[in-house]
Amino acid sequence: MKIQMYSVRPDEQAAITAWAEQNQATITTSNQPLNSQTVSLANGSDAVVVAQHGALTADVYQQLATFKIHILALRITGYDIIDFAAAKQYGIQVTNVPAYSPRSVAEEALTHTMVLLRHLKATQLRMAHHDYSWGGLEAYEIHHLTVGILGAGKIGGTVARIFKALGAKVIAHDLVERPELADTLTYVSLDELLTQSDVLTIHTNLTDLTTHIIDTDALAKMKSTALLINCARGPIVDLAALLHALDTNEIAGAGLDTVEGEAGVFGDDLSHANQDLSIFDNLLRRENVSLSPHIGFYTDQAVKNMVEIALNDASLLFQGKKSPHLLPEK
Repeated sequence: MKIQMYSVRPDEQAAITAWAEQNQATITTSNQPLNSQTVSLANGSDAVVVAQHGALTADVYQQLATFKIHILALRITGYDIIDFAAAKQYGIQVTNVPAYSPRSVAEEALTHTMVLLRHLKATQLRMAHHDYSWGGLEAYEIHHLTVGILGAGKIGGTVARIFKALGAKVIAHDLVERPELADTLTYVSLDELLTQSDVLTIHTNLTDLTTHIIDTDALAKMKSTALLINCARGPIVDLAALLHALDTNEIAGAGLDTVEGEAGVFGDDLSHANQDLSIFDNLLRRENVSLSPHIGFYTDQAVKNMVEIALNDASLLFQGKKSPHLLPEK
């Protein structure tokens, strides 16, 4: 089996090499994303494996089919980059990695929450100017708070268990209620989630239904003391609405591992680039915003799992077997 992998980082190489040796496969890697200019690299391969935030245009699917490639494995969870109509038209099967390491993202959500609750961003900004005063830095303790989870799947469920273990009351809104979480959280309506949460953390997929689900109206329903945490997908939160809510003190703060418009920014070194980064500078200047460049997934175990699961899926489909991660989800 021959596989072409795109957007490969140096930290993934050890897992890729080990898998190739164990499965007697030939894997060619590129640090470039899959697009119209790079799709030719896949010619002669049996499958492609990608991890990127840039959408795949229809001509990419057409070209893959021309190369007789009908397997496209994502080594990420989000699949908003996929045009499923085009994939179906050209007979291309698509898989994703729905749970590479739930704890990696869950711990990132906890980290952002703690940074905001303990005013660590504000403290560091003050201390940079030798201001070591305590005024305005009194914190809330988690065991007195209600933590709301939007999307209590594998990652959201892990988040729920972590906050439950810390003594918080945990509530969640999800279209699917999971019996295994019955002793951890209480399911509520979306409005109840918004109005009752002291910390609202997002762990749902990006779909047409969830795009901008956190908008002006949703933010207006939240407590003025509430924190919003997004370690899922940027466009779930309307960024303009969020900035307005922060400016008008409708909410107390935001922890963001992902931001609407991050493509071409997060993951790249732009320290010497001539690019308008004013929106990110705006977020970085705020004492009540904790920002990270989409690194919730970025742990040793998660990186290894993402590579192995995606390659296993490609191998299963190549052998004519079923993958448990075939998309679109039913």
